[in-house]
Parts: sequence; C-alpha cells; structure tokens
Amino acid sequence: MPTPTRPYRGVSASDRKAQRREQLLDAGLELLGTQGCGRTTMTAVCATARLTERYFYESFRNRDDLLVAVLDRIADQLRDVVLDALQRATGDAAAKGRAAIAAFIEVIERDPRIGMAALVESASTDAMRQQRHQLLRTFAELVVTQARELYGEDALPSPRDEINALLFIGGLAELIVAWLNGEITASGQDIVDAAAHQFATSMHQ
Repeated sequence: MPTPTRPYRGVSASDRKAQRREQLLDAGLELLGTQGCGRTTMTAVCATARLTERYFYESFRNRDDLLVAVLDRIADQLRDVVLDALQRATGDAAAKGRAAIAAFIEVIERDPRIGMAALVESASTDAMRQQRHQLLRTFAELVVTQARELYGEDALPSPRDEINALLFIGGLAELIVAWLNGEITASGQDIVDAAAHQFATSMHQ
C-alpha cells in the first residue's frame, strides 16, 4: 500500500514521514536503553511507537538498520553537546576540555538510556559492534582536532595524538560501561574528574 503524499492537516507528507521516523527512533532508544537488545524487536518498536510495520519499513530496511540509526542519532547529539560546550567554555585548554567532558557525562547521567544503548547494548549485534567501533574512531578524531585547536603548537604530533586519543576515548568508554553496569562506585563528577585529568595530561607535550 503506497504512503500518501498529499498534505494532511497542514503537514506535508515528507514531514509526517520524518515524524514517524523520529517516533521509531525514540522507541528504539527506549527499548534498547531500558530492556536491552534482545527485547528491541521490530514488533516491540512498532508497538512502543504506536505505528504499524508498514511505517517501520517506510524508514528502515530491518531491525539492524534501526539500531544503527539509533546509535548514529546518539553520536550526533553527543558531538553537538561537546562542541557547544567547547564554544561556550572560558579559561585555559584544560578548563575547556573539562567543560566538554562534563557536558558529555551530564547527558549520559541525565538519560542513562543513551549510555546503555551506545556503549553497553551496542556490543550485542555485528551491525552495532561495527558502528560502535566506527563511532569511537570518529570521536577519537574529534579529540585530535579539538586538542590541536586548544593546545596549538603544544599539541602532540601525529601519530602520537591519534594513539593517545584512541586510548582516551576507548578508556572513557569502558569506564562509562563499568559505571553504568554498577561495577564501580563513582559519581558523574568522579568520571568527569578522571577523564578531564587524562585529557589534560595526555593530549599535549
């Protein structure tokens, strides 16, 4: 059955499609972040979004396609938060780096579903594992770029900056996983303190 293309109640067909896609992504995040990958089925996502399977296939090829899109949306959100914090922060390079890390951790602390989906449950399927790996590399590249902006001539030369950025991002990811899983007793502030110290001591000469 074709999807209607005419406006409905003043909303264009493309806008309605985009709204339905967001509903499905919201449902995917809710299920993935609270019930786990095993229960994030297409049927459960559709039920949570209150949409039929017809609308699922309007935006996604299959469940993996949706799950990867959930990870991508989280990554976009976190990147925007980090860059905004860097732009607004004052002080020296260490203070600006700390502000960006604090903003990152605040998002996860405010909505643990984000951390659970992006860092814990993302290891559950091949498609998500591949995307998780790529996103960690992307964030490591972001660390390199921003460290060069913050430290200028004192920034580490390549490939040391890339190596240290991967160590930083990979270590932070595993720390957050342990934190979310209750494997360590720590506050969000403890995580910020540790990560800010690591960044300030490892990304410049």
